[in-house]
Amino acid sequence: MNTASNTEVHRWRAFAVLAVSFFMTIVDLTIVNVALPTIGRKLHFSESNLQWVVTAYGLTFGGFLLLGGRAADLLGRRRIMMAGLTLFTAASLGAGLATSDGFLIAMRGLQGLGAAVVLPAALSIVMNMFTEGAERNKALGIWGGIGAAGATVGLITGGLLTRYVGWQFIFFLNVPIGALALLLARRIVPESRLVGVRRRFDLLGAVAVTGALLLLVYAISNAPQVGWAAARTVALLAGSVVLLIAFLVVETRVESPLMPLRIFRLRSVAVANAVGLLLGGSFFGFIFVGTLYMQQVLGYSALQAGVAWLAASLTSVALAGLSQMLVTRVSPGPVMGFGMALIAGGVLWATQVPVHGHFWRSLAGPFFIAGAGTAFSFIPISIAGLAGVGEPEAGLASGLLNTSQQLGGAIGVAIASTVAATHLKTLTAGGDATNVALTGGFQWAFWVCGAIGLLALPATAGLLRRRWSTPIEDVVPAIEELAA
Repeated sequence: MNTASNTEVHRWRAFAVLAVSFFMTIVDLTIVNVALPTIGRKLHFSESNLQWVVTAYGLTFGGFLLLGGRAADLLGRRRIMMAGLTLFTAASLGAGLATSDGFLIAMRGLQGLGAAVVLPAALSIVMNMFTEGAERNKALGIWGGIGAAGATVGLITGGLLTRYVGWQFIFFLNVPIGALALLLARRIVPESRLVGVRRRFDLLGAVAVTGALLLLVYAISNAPQVGWAAARTVALLAGSVVLLIAFLVVETRVESPLMPLRIFRLRSVAVANAVGLLLGGSFFGFIFVGTLYMQQVLGYSALQAGVAWLAASLTSVALAGLSQMLVTRVSPGPVMGFGMALIAGGVLWATQVPVHGHFWRSLAGPFFIAGAGTAFSFIPISIAGLAGVGEPEAGLASGLLNTSQQLGGAIGVAIASTVAATHLKTLTAGGDATNVALTGGFQWAFWVCGAIGLLALPATAGLLRRRWSTPIEDVVPAIEELAA
């Protein structure tokens, strides 16, 4: 085998290790959801504290992504990724061994912190291993497909493990996988860092933006329980805005900013992050509401609800290759717009779910359509969000892209749950039966999630004016080639 072939094989081996690390962090966003009732009973959680098993992970994950990405650029991407993976794996072991609610919540917070360090570092290594163009698009196409499938795979895996071996194994599963990834990363993942750049760290900016994100995610995650107009919610949101404004002021004045605002001059980066925010709000809200509808109205078990999401997950994986090819041969904008239209269409179709629904009659169609949409949206967003970004800001761009999606997911879930709960109370007060009221609330929540998806369509127009790299007539042979 010649040197070029050896290099190619080595890069894809390294990519596989990075992809596994990424997949672990995405799966853990949802793997706990279907196990929550069991965890609550076994560890004697109060009703108000149980949500923190999910929120603690999402809070630290979303809050520290930007900081983790910049640390990777300055201190060494492989080094930071391995540090985050070590923390994530150790916290997973601790979570599986938890015997009290407080300890489990603390371990979930550490898991989220580890994930926030791993994810941007791993993605920036991928970006620097593959040159911009078809080669990088292929890698990011696979990466985006993994991200699109990870959330639904988490639901299935959580249901299987909880039912057959115990809730602890949703955390124990990470331990051997994480240990193996750490062992292989040291051997085959290349190190990369900024060379010839003074390692000045924007401490004030880091504190301001991390504090702003933490307050924002915490406020919107708890608003459905305490109320959007509650004094605590308003105060937290106000504090987040103040810290965000302070961060922007700091970034315009320091010599080495944590997030150089010039990165938003790249149209593709700005559009990808805007659409990523709306994608998270629409699709993660859809998963949340759809799972509640299946379990609370249709009476599905945790395992049945997880398996039902295979329709979306498998569709996404099946179309990932076509999505990557279209982005390479056309451009990210049209593909992204098509994907978001499919997600919105699938979610809006779900507004018709009845009280006495059936999977094939009521849910299969929306799941297949929305699943196809994730393939045609996650992948072009991943590619566009890193297009034109230089190596000095690779980790930052990766962290920014994932922050947008996680923040969007937190907002979407919070809004959807508030709408569903409010409508449920209205219908119950009016004398409707519980299942009728629940279904009505979920239908309204689906309308909101679908509308969020539609809001992304004007944003994608920002990339439609870019010159297409290949004439549209060349796309047809590409599709035929993939099908063959």
